[in-house]
Amino acid sequence: MSHLRRNQKEKERRKAPELHALLEARDYTGAITLIEFNRKVFHDAKHSSGWREGATGFDWVEGSRQPLTEQERKQDEQQCLWLAYAAFHNGDYKKALDAYQAMIDQGSLDQMLYVYQGCCLLGLGWHAEAEEKAMQGPACPLQNRLLFHLSHRVNDEAKLMSHHQQLADTTLDQLSLASIHYLRNHFQEATDIYKRLLLENRDYAALNVYVALCYYKLDYYDVSLEILAAYLQAFPDSAIALNLKACNQFRLYDGKAALEELAPLTREATSIDKIDSKLVRHNMVVFQNGERALQVLPQLVDVVPEARLNLVIYHMQHNEVQEAFELMKEVEPTSPQEYILKGVTNLALGQQLDSREHLKVAQQYFQLLGASASECDTIPGRQCMASCFFILRQFDDVLIYLSSIEAYFPSDVTFHYNYAIARAAAGKYKEAEPAMLALASGSDAEALSRDFIFQMWLGGGPGVEG
Repeated sequence: MSHLRRNQKEKERRKAPELHALLEARDYTGAITLIEFNRKVFHDAKHSSGWREGATGFDWVEGSRQPLTEQERKQDEQQCLWLAYAAFHNGDYKKALDAYQAMIDQGSLDQMLYVYQGCCLLGLGWHAEAEEKAMQGPACPLQNRLLFHLSHRVNDEAKLMSHHQQLADTTLDQLSLASIHYLRNHFQEATDIYKRLLLENRDYAALNVYVALCYYKLDYYDVSLEILAAYLQAFPDSAIALNLKACNQFRLYDGKAALEELAPLTREATSIDKIDSKLVRHNMVVFQNGERALQVLPQLVDVVPEARLNLVIYHMQHNEVQEAFELMKEVEPTSPQEYILKGVTNLALGQQLDSREHLKVAQQYFQLLGASASECDTIPGRQCMASCFFILRQFDDVLIYLSSIEAYFPSDVTFHYNYAIARAAAGKYKEAEPAMLALASGSDAEALSRDFIFQMWLGGGPGVEG
């Protein structure tokens, strides 16, 4: 009996996989391979010469002369649709686009193929071409969702609102709306939609990851981890969930804790270049405090949104101001991080070149973010207002903002440096002196000994007070 069971298991192991099983398991590479193999076998057999049984007996048929029957054509078109579907979900938008185009070239009358092509072009970042293809297809919910996202990508507010109004109260339309809220940094609105959809669709487990991602963006790292824990129990190998868990650990603890969470995704890679996921490669650099930043981040600048920002931070940390400025020069900021880095790079270049123009631009970016309704009561928002008033040399106002967030920076040398300089510049020398002396005898004493501004205030402040 054991011998029979072994034979049965061996037969099952050797059995060719079925397409629906591969798609169900999200093995899109396997699905693509299977479809392409089956189509090649079919077309090779169809187009090869040989004897074929007909109505009156066997006839010799030249392979190149055999047209597909209507049934065969429909079956092949169905295979092409699945091929494009698998390629799209595998992130190979060009392959999916080519598959849809091949169907059109072969005479398919399915007008939805143009909308599908528009989705592929959106994935490729070809926005004008995506809109053109979408408009060639029929008016339908998918077309509207596609145009909705394209309007966001090209910052066309009028079209965005128009397509927003056409969204229905269906799961797919509401998911599309939630994603746009997320992309526009409206994380609370996105959270509300995802949580409502989760209540209505308990089986949609992936919605937990979306909710956790929103909470991460809202700085509720503990809540995000709690939601992820339940999802990871069911799907322990989810790359998205593991990466998000690592990001939460990084925010709560440090890079070492974050790297431990990424271990299942990086264990088999011999080097960071061998890691398949671009997002994980990016985060490895961040968690390792910028190690190999110049080798990894430049090629990810147009792929991972945060890569550009982290590369700017790397250049600023290494006093490479011009390189950082060039990376941010063409960026139209939409997120707090982008506003801050636009301000910081303009400020640094303005100081380096003694340029009033760059300093003015920096002050405006800091004020735009710091005075906004969404950021005015956040720590970064108050830091921005302090920077704004620093540039305007209104040091009493600087102190108001810095004093309101002092408790959050108990050991941050940069914060206490700026706070001490602001006190001295505001004429509060008795308060500035002990802070400066503490900095001068601290871990950064050597660097501060070469800082002309710091030494000037350290030596001149108390004398003026006397």
